[in-house]
Formats: sequence, C-alpha cells, structure tokens
Amino acid sequence: MASITILLDNCTGCTLCVKACPFGAIHMANRKAVIDMAKCTFCGACVEACKFSAIELKKEAGGKKDLSGYRDVWVFCEQKKGAVQSISFELLGEGRKLADKLGVKLAAVLLGSGMEAAAAELGWRGADKVYLVDHPALKSYQDDPYTEVLVKLAGEYKPEAVLCGATTIGRSLVSRVAIKLNAGLTADCTGLDIDPKERLLLQTRPAFGGNIMATIITPNHRPQMATVRHKVMKEAPVDRTRRAEIVRKSYPEEVFSSRTRLLDIVEEIGETVNLSEADIIVSGGRGMGGKEGIALVAELAKTLGGAVGASRSAVDADWIPYSHQVGQTGKTVCPKLYIACGISGQIQHLIGMQSSKVIVAVNKDPDAPIFKIATYGIVGDVFELLPALTREFRRVLNK
Repeated sequence: MASITILLDNCTGCTLCVKACPFGAIHMANRKAVIDMAKCTFCGACVEACKFSAIELKKEAGGKKDLSGYRDVWVFCEQKKGAVQSISFELLGEGRKLADKLGVKLAAVLLGSGMEAAAAELGWRGADKVYLVDHPALKSYQDDPYTEVLVKLAGEYKPEAVLCGATTIGRSLVSRVAIKLNAGLTADCTGLDIDPKERLLLQTRPAFGGNIMATIITPNHRPQMATVRHKVMKEAPVDRTRRAEIVRKSYPEEVFSSRTRLLDIVEEIGETVNLSEADIIVSGGRGMGGKEGIALVAELAKTLGGAVGASRSAVDADWIPYSHQVGQTGKTVCPKLYIACGISGQIQHLIGMQSSKVIVAVNKDPDAPIFKIATYGIVGDVFELLPALTREFRRVLNK
C-alpha cells in the first residue's frame, strides 16, 4: 500500500513535478500541483524532481505478502482436439531448467476431456507431476471454465511460477488468471532464467519495438507468471521411462459454467502446412502489391512443401488472413528456411523470424533492412523472380 500527498504550503507552482511524471498524473490548479490518483503509480519520480519538499510519498511495509508457501514451477499445457500442442513441450523443456535451479518440482497442468494418455506423455517430457482436470466442458477452450479451474488449482497448490504459451489461447487465459490471483504477468517472453539468491523468475522480452531487451521481475507477488513465444525454446526430449505423478482433480459443476456457449469451431482450410510448425516458410509483404502477388508466394510455398507467411502490412491490406502474420504482433517462427519476398525488414517483422536458420531475402531495394540479417539476398523484381524460382524448384523436385 502507498499514499502520496502534495504539501500545499511548500508547493511553489514551479511545474517540475508535472514535467517529471512519466504517466501524466500531475497538473497545476491555482499554481499548486494536483495529482490524479487514477493515473498515479507511486513511482516517486515527482518526489525526486521537487526541489521544495512539497510531495510526500509513503509506502507501507506492513502489507508485504508471505511468499514462503509457494513452490514448484507450473506449465499450462495447451491441447487441441485432445493433442498436446508443441509449445507445451518447449515450455516443459525450459521449465525443467528453472525447476532444477530452484530445487523444486516441475508440474504440468492439463485441462480437457479424455486426456489420460496425454497426461502420461507429459511425464515423458520431464514433468514430475501432472494436475489433470478432465471434464466434457473443457474439451475445447472457453475463457470462463478454464480460468476458474486454473485459479482454483493455483489457489490450492500455490505454484512459485506459472508458464504459458503466448498463443491466442494462452494470452486470453493467463491474463484473466493473473488478475484473479493478484499476480504479476510478463507477456511474450523470449528468455527465462532464475535469480537463485532471491528465487526470482527473470523474464526477458523485447521492448520499444525490439530495440532493447527488458528483464522483468515480480518480487512481491506469487505466482510469477509469464507467457513465452512459440519456437524460441527447444522442446523437452522424450524419455518413455519417466513417470509423472498424476493428480486428478474434480470440481462442482458451477465451476465449469460459462457466460458464452460454443456453437462451432470453424478451422481455416489451406493447402500448405501449419505456420508455427513449418520447416520452410515463404512470406510476402507490401512489395507483393496485392492478393495476386501473395498467390505467387503461396505457389512457391506449396512447391517447397512449406507454409505461407506475411508481414503486418500485407495482413492490414486484407491480402491474407491474420493467422499468417509473422512478427511482433503475429507469430514467432523458427524454420530451417525462411524466404522473405517483398518484405523491407522492419524490426517488428524481424523479431518474429530472425531466429530462422537460413534466411533468403528477395527485394528490389538493395538497401532494404532485410538484407542485413539475410543469409542470402536476391535483388530484383519479385514478380519475375518468384515464378522463375517456382519453375526451377518444380524441375529439381520433379513436381
């Protein structure tokens, strides 16, 4: 708890505090500083800036939460149609390292219907314990029941850290859980580590458009929660001799109630493979000019047996659905081969694909930023080069 007060007798109306406040929480009225408590975060910047000791900030030490009862690292394991998604195996691999550094157990959380076989698989992937909640209402993801179940599990067993994939489901779920648990949450992490002395989860993520890497900690609340980008960590190896303790939990029916009703799930049907799992990705950007240009990208991807990606500008122009977007606000990918066609290489796009093993850039601008990270660069007209590449690959691959 904290409080902040303007000492009116000391305030001279100099406006130094107004300029210092990073949240725009201070304004002047009748030559006196006034704090908007709806915006104030009690950061103390105004106190340091004030030369007349006119601002008093008090932080009460008595409200500190007892964190000693929180143990173990949890991984929320996302499933689709009963199959555990690969992001979960990546998190189990990283979670194993974190749990070992903390000297605690690694637990997997699995929600679904008919998931017994999948629970055993999580043990093979390194989990010491699996919290399994099996109920027909959990067959497909819905915000309300998934949130309530995970909150009840965390409230009962008190994990020290909770990891979740930065997927559509993960982002929707874990933010709701964090609010209900009054926990800290760092989104879209690309790196995790442990401060062994303070037992803090070091959560690293890009900030300011990827220009810096910020490491965030949650020292005063538990659990420490993070979502992690897909394809930035290695999957946990399979060891079929490992066995996990399976903790089966059941809850009253009202826990599984939902304010919404799931009518149907309509999946996008495409001729190419899943973007997140692809070893080969061919992406198109603004330079492709329109849907006809993206069709050339798709034809090359189909020939190579790869997936179709896109930059944000191509998605915003409605040339291709959002599910194909690669970048900071799209998907993070790490294929063996990434072919960028008509993509200039803004930092927001590079964040999502710069870990690719081989990057081939095709662009008519020799000074395009994409060439700075490309393994191979082709300067030329994409409308001439892509059909030529497609024909040559068909010849070589006998397609």
